[in-house]
Amino acid sequence: MKYRPAVFVVVYAKLKEKIKYLILKRKLHWKGWEFCKGKIEDGESKEETAKREAKEETGLKIIKLKRFNISGKYLYSKKLPDRPEYIGQTYTLFAGEVKVGKVKLDKKEHSTHKWMDFKTAYKKLTWPNQKKSLKIVNRFLENSK
Repeated sequence: MKYRPAVFVVVYAKLKEKIKYLILKRKLHWKGWEFCKGKIEDGESKEETAKREAKEETGLKIIKLKRFNISGKYLYSKKLPDRPEYIGQTYTLFAGEVKVGKVKLDKKEHSTHKWMDFKTAYKKLTWPNQKKSLKIVNRFLENSK
């Protein structure tokens, strides 16, 4: 059994002096809050995947992309019928800055979205690996001011 190669993309926008994070409510495979993530397609770089996934899942274009030297893996909580050959997923962490605009969700995967400050987003996220990833991105952005 193998892991599906993927990326995590923490999508954010700078509003005056504040940073807001875009958090999505998942409905496919499980229910809860997450940020953009997705499979690396054959022949695609991780950076290309991060930009594509953000665009597919939110309709927003990344204007600034930062790759972190952070990666990990996790097991799926159940067998996924559309991914029978995979037991889990690996990920590389990215942060993608966007301009706030109309969010166009992929309705197959997500039911709604919210822009949140760090503390609210951190509490809302469902999975510990995403909470840890958000902390890393937020620390970087706060230190970059």
